[in-house]
Amino acid sequence: MSIIEPNINDLLDNTEYDRFLLCSVASRRAHDINEMMRGQRTRALEMETALEIARANNRKPLSIAFQEVADGTVGYDPDTLDLEK
Repeated sequence: MSIIEPNINDLLDNTEYDRFLLCSVASRRAHDINEMMRGQRTRALEMETALEIARANNRKPLSIAFQEVADGTVGYDPDTLDLEK
């Protein structure tokens, strides 16, 4: 499997060309997105609307996270980033 979009160089450019930092930032964001999607599914089921469920399942959380890193929407604060967790 390879990343085609966004380009890996764009991703690395936004994470100081550190592959491990990229993985950490993207995985944390994907985790947050997954939690939000889970909440949307629960709410949509309660409201009995399949449209919200379909929207939430349109893209994978990691794909969304990588796109946000490439766009510069998601970043990190080197002073508060704790990679030990």
